[in-house]
Amino acid sequence: MEQSSDEQIVIAILEGDKDLYREIIKRYEIKLSRYLRKFIADKDDIEDILQVVFIKAYKNLYGFDIKKKFSSWIYRIAHNEAINNLKKIKGNRVSLDDVEYKLIDEKADIKGEADRKFLKHDVEKAIGCLKPKYREPIVLFYLEEMSYEEISDVLRIPKNTVGTLILRGKNLIKDNLEEINKKHGR
Repeated sequence: MEQSSDEQIVIAILEGDKDLYREIIKRYEIKLSRYLRKFIADKDDIEDILQVVFIKAYKNLYGFDIKKKFSSWIYRIAHNEAINNLKKIKGNRVSLDDVEYKLIDEKADIKGEADRKFLKHDVEKAIGCLKPKYREPIVLFYLEEMSYEEISDVLRIPKNTVGTLILRGKNLIKDNLEEINKKHGR
């Protein structure tokens, strides 16, 4: 089943092979957890939300349109659950501590390593300052590597709006980084 598409697995589950749902969980547990971390700070809350996402997805598999991408559908469920959680816990800050950035040069000197750590911290802070309407498409596009169409499905906004929000988000990140650098005299 590892070579099967998500949609093929869903069809097999709907046809009675309920045990295959483990494959869906295996494929999406880490991805969805990483996505939720961008919006929810508490690890226990993330685990709870993730459990709710998989339960809701399973219960609603018959409502999934096989002609569409399963990944967009399950990310939409995760998105909704994250928003519901944030509404319950007003003021919860985003934690991007676990975001992994690829290093350009793994054999960098100590100063270069320190510069990258500062940059990573500053980028995380700049992204964290964004309003959710800009942060969500940025996270989905750059960190989850989704296409504009997939992001459009997850956020339920037009594809052109996705591009606009990403562009505006990038500009806001740039502005935030400039402000951060001014504060630190860089």
